[in-house]
This record gives sequence, C-alpha cells and structure tokens, in this order.
Amino acid sequence: MQTLLTSAQMRSADQFTIANKPIASIDLMEKAARAFVQTFLRDEFDTNKSVAICCGKGNNGGDGLAIAHLLIANGYENIKVYIINFSKKQSDDFAINLQRIEETRCKKTIINQVSDLKNLKADLIIDAILGSGLNKPLSGEYEQLVQAINKLNKKVYAVDVPTGFFAEGKLPKDYNGIKAYKTICFQRPKINFFFPESAMATEKYEVVDIDLDETFIQKQEADFYLVEESDIEKMLKPRKLFSHKGTYGHALIIAGNTNTMGAALLSSMACLHTGAGLTTACIPQSGLIALNTTLPEVMALPRDEYTRIENPKKYQAIAIGPGLGAEAENEKLLESLIMANQAMIIDADALNILGERPDLIDKLVANSILTPHMKEFDRLFGEHDNWWDRVQTAIKQARKQKIVIVLKNQYTFICLPTGKVLINPTGNPAMAQGGMGDILTGIIAGFVAQQHAAADAAILACYIHGKAGDHLAHENFVVTASQVATRVPKEIKALISN
Repeated sequence: MQTLLTSAQMRSADQFTIANKPIASIDLMEKAARAFVQTFLRDEFDTNKSVAICCGKGNNGGDGLAIAHLLIANGYENIKVYIINFSKKQSDDFAINLQRIEETRCKKTIINQVSDLKNLKADLIIDAILGSGLNKPLSGEYEQLVQAINKLNKKVYAVDVPTGFFAEGKLPKDYNGIKAYKTICFQRPKINFFFPESAMATEKYEVVDIDLDETFIQKQEADFYLVEESDIEKMLKPRKLFSHKGTYGHALIIAGNTNTMGAALLSSMACLHTGAGLTTACIPQSGLIALNTTLPEVMALPRDEYTRIENPKKYQAIAIGPGLGAEAENEKLLESLIMANQAMIIDADALNILGERPDLIDKLVANSILTPHMKEFDRLFGEHDNWWDRVQTAIKQARKQKIVIVLKNQYTFICLPTGKVLINPTGNPAMAQGGMGDILTGIIAGFVAQQHAAADAAILACYIHGKAGDHLAHENFVVTASQVATRVPKEIKALISN
C-alpha cells in the first residue's frame, strides 16, 4: 500500500530527504522540475507552442522557474515567465532560480497587480503560483488573478497542485482556484485527488518520482493508503493439487425479485467466476427458469414470504440485497440473519432496509461488509453535502461497528474497522452501467467464501472488478456488467501468474 501523506507530511519528507540523502534543497527542486518537464514533453512535444509560466515567490514558483530553464534547454523558443509579485517574501530557492533565469534569454514580466496580466498570450500555461498547504479559499488579488487565468480558456498544467486547491480536508462547494487540464504532482498524489470534487480543479493528474526517501514516507502514520497491484498479488491464493469444490467454500446470494432477476443472475455469475466452490442463489420461484438456463452451475434456493435460511453457518459467505426489494418479508429475512450472528455482504435493497431500521445497524456482526453508493450511504448515516465529511462518517462507522464499508465511486474508499481508508485506483467511466454493483457484491462473496478475511475480500474485489473493466475499456466505449463478470477469472489468473 502506498502511504498517502498530508501537505505537512510531504514537507517533512522533503526535509528528511535533504538532510539524509543528502541533497541540497535547490538540487531537489531541480529534480522535481526535470521530472515535471519529462512528463510535460510527452504531452506537449510541439516546441513551437508558446508557454506562459506563472510563478509565485515560494518554492512552487521556484519549481516554475526551473521548469522554464529546462524547457528552453529542450528546444522551446517561446517561453515567458510571469512573476506574481503579490508578496514581499520569497523563498531562498526561488531567489536562486530567479537569478539563473535572468542569465538566460527567457522573457520575464513582473505582475504587481492583476491588470498587468492582460497581455498574457500563450498556447499553454503552467501554474506554479502557490502550491500545496492552503486551507482556505483564495481571496483578494490571488482570487482575481486565478479568475483572469481561467477566463483565458487555455490548457493549464499545474505544478504539484492547482493553485487554490486543498491537498486534503473538506473542499469548498464554490471552488475558486485554477482549473487545470493536468496536474503533474511529486512523489505522491494529493489525497483530495481521489474525491469527486477534485474534478473542478484538474481533469487528470500524473505522479512523478522525485527520489524522496520512500522508507521515511512509508513509515509515516496515515489515514489514507493507495492499493497497489503488488498488494493484490500477495493476497491471492493459487489453487493447489487435491483441492476440490469444498475447499473453496459455499456462497449464498440472496437477491432478485419478480422484475429484478437480472441482479441475482449478475451477482451469482460474478461469485461463480471469482471461484467460490459452490454458489447458491436464493431467488423467487419465478426466477428458477432464468437461473437454470443462464447459470446451470448455480444451485437454487427458492424464496417466498416465509423463507428462513436454515443453518446459515453452513455458508462461508452470504450476500444479500441486489434486486431484493424492500418488502416486509425481506426485512424479516435480513433481521433474522443479523440476529443469527451472521456476518454478511450487504448491498442495494438490503442497505435500504437498514436505512429504515437503524436499530439493525447497531446489531451488525463484526466483519460484515456494506457496499453503498453515495445515496445509499446517506440513507444509512445521514445526508452529507461533501465527500470528505462522507468518508469521515464512514471511517467512524466502520470503526464503531467493526465492519468494512465499501463506499463506491470512481475511486472507491474501503473503510476498515481499524480506522484506515484504502483507496482503490482501478475502474473507469466506461463502467458506468447498471449491474456493476451487483457484480462487485458477487466478487466479494466469492472471495469471502474462499476464506479471505473481510477486509482482504473487499480490497481484492474492488481492485479486480475495476481492473477487468479497465482492460475491457481499451476496446469498448462502454463495458457491461456481465462482460466484467466473465473477465474476472482472467484477471485473477494474470495477477497470480505475476
């Protein structure tokens, strides 16, 4: 897992690297600038384009000056630096790089007030004005300056973080910072890049290595961690000789209703393809033909208003909710399983039932896994008007109830009973189709059935679910849920082979 650091922790990592590498701070700045330029040149290889680099007088501005020098060395002829002179203070490394830039042919303009920017004409803009560490919205001259830059409607590359963007913490509703096309950030992504509100500040981001001390970074106490493929490879268990269907567990999928059998079929399909030894679908009698026709490998447990799950402990995994319906009999069924001290994967309509029965939330069995999307989460735990607060609530509830909360989004937040949050990086907009949540529930159930711990099952499922979608999206504009399900065993095989 990659440890994700706050702005203050990243500054500590800079200082530790400078002191212990050892390396002078100006040389570390040069490394950062080189890494930025290498990535920038891959995107913008036309050296005939004009580039305006807006530099504040701190270290972010120092980065910008070093970038200007390197772009000239790489063949860019039309580079102009704009020094934002709104503060008397300047960092030592900014001063050194300013002296270096004055010894080149690079054009330089001092911006003492926003109106001085009116002659800025460039194909591309590089934002190196303020950098990270802000904890309040821009105001005064900086706000006016950023508004003026945004109105130019040019492609903007931000250095490490867009000016005005909070690297961590609650993001304001009315973002008034730089609107970047791409942010090239150093060593680690900013925590807030994984929150939906970040789309207001940057369309995309890329992380570049600047050789900070990784041992120091990984040892830092953190709340957020980024899942890596190497983590998944370590968690997966290859199949062994002499194993059999009983080795890989029995999963029960309680799902589907008269008009929503597709959800049950998709969840069962995903569980089957993830490798559960046995999969049973608890479905309405009306869905038996569809199940037997589509998934002959899956057993059926017909469900009616009097259904009780006899001996639930015989199942290594129970998932409940996809397409279930919120009828009274399903509420009773869910309650009976909770009162039987059964840990479950709870999704969709089962979550909506919990939203109406907060008393049941407090009775959830440790290591249960909840998989809500935003609206389902807010029905459970109250309305939220921003994602930072929503995730903080998820952290609190996961710790309080000793459960795993899989809060689904572009980057899914896997909130553990320890209070840690693991961020899943896989998945893409092509997967924005009905049934994807049903597939994820089935994959989680498949891993739980195979004796993976709840946290590991959630991590594996989210990563592989998204990875399958990523591969499919290479050749497809949209990706269907059933395509993802059938892709899952290929992804698992590839990861185990690695």
